[in-house]
Amino acid sequence: MKAYLVFVGVVTFIMSPALAKEFWVAKDPETKKCEIVKEKPDGQTKIMIGTLSYATKEEAKDARGKTTTEECPNKPSGQ
Repeated sequence: MKAYLVFVGVVTFIMSPALAKEFWVAKDPETKKCEIVKEKPDGQTKIMIGTLSYATKEEAKDARGKTTTEECPNKPSGQ
């Protein structure tokens, strides 16, 4: 029984990142373009806008659409 619980724990730990997709709104510091990314911005090549990650791409797109011109001066049109 103990071995089974350890096995389940290890499998859960390994599978969690694959199951938990996250999206962020990030700005390229050179182009000032905001986009939706799947990896957490590192602050160097991409700068995170806001403090949240989003469970779906649609939620991230909605959040990008609500950003200010200061945050995302070059966000895609219509967003």
